This record gives sequence, C-alpha cells and structure tokens, in this order.
Amino acid sequence: MPFPTHIVAAGGFVEDEQGNILLVQTRDGGWVYPGGQVEVGENLMDALIREIKEESGIDTTVSYLIGVYSNTGIFKWYDGVTDVPTQVGFDFVCKPVGGELLAVTEETTDSRWVAKDKVLDFIEHPAIRTRYQAYLDFNGAVNYIAYLTKPEFIIKHQTYISK
Repeated sequence: MPFPTHIVAAGGFVEDEQGNILLVQTRDGGWVYPGGQVEVGENLMDALIREIKEESGIDTTVSYLIGVYSNTGIFKWYDGVTDVPTQVGFDFVCKPVGGELLAVTEETTDSRWVAKDKVLDFIEHPAIRTRYQAYLDFNGAVNYIAYLTKPEFIIKHQTYISK
C-alpha cells in the first residue's frame, strides 16, 4: 500500500507594534494572511518565515502556535486537472523584524498592514475567515478544526487540543 499524500502548510498572523495584521492578495484575487506549503526537507518554522518573506517582503520571527487545521477534502486545483490532496495546516502568530513591504511579488498582487478589527472586511474565503476568527478568539489553547472546502465549506470537527 502506498504512503498517503498530504500537503503540509504553515500560516502566519504577523502582528506589528500598532496591532495591525499583515495581509497579502493572492494571484487569484483573494486576501489572506501569508503562508504556504512546507517544501521537502524544510521544517515548519523555516517554511513559514520563507513564505512570509516571499509573499510580502517582511522578515519575521515565529512566536507561538495557535491552530492546527485539516482540510480533508480532495478537489481540483485552479487548473481543473490536478488533484489537491488532504491538507494539514499550522497557524502561528509572528512578529515582524525587518524587510520592506512589497506591493507585488511573484506570488502576490498586493500586501498591506490592516487594523486587526478590519481584516474580516478583506477576507472572503470561508476557511480563511474561520481561521482568522480562531486567531481573534485565541485564549491560550490551540484550536483544531477539520473542514471541507469543496463543494462548499463545512466544519466537520472543532476542539481545543491544549490549554
């Protein structure tokens, strides 16, 4: 039997000293907090720091884990052909430590700092909105949510995995 295939990803809620959150606009048009896939041989922290830099130009440090997420659906990528396997994501709070905010990168069409209470005005994707709300509601316990995104967004399971 072959090994299962999963995408492992990390996302970062980058908070500046004024309480703003870093958002990036993806090439397909949606606003998200930065992050992405962990490459072969890469650890979660290094992947997250790399992804934030690639998507926004900002250098960061990773502060703490706030959520673990499973997108258990298999669906077609934007090309309509490639299967996207089950995804496991880890969300962290991060702090900016340098770099320069870039409006456009190879991966994004815009980047900006947004007041924490205005972020949901930008985010439309239901899974990203759910994860951002979990960040806003963070009480020190790591949140775990399993969900499907296709054909519609459905939360299958939600719990705290530590206190």
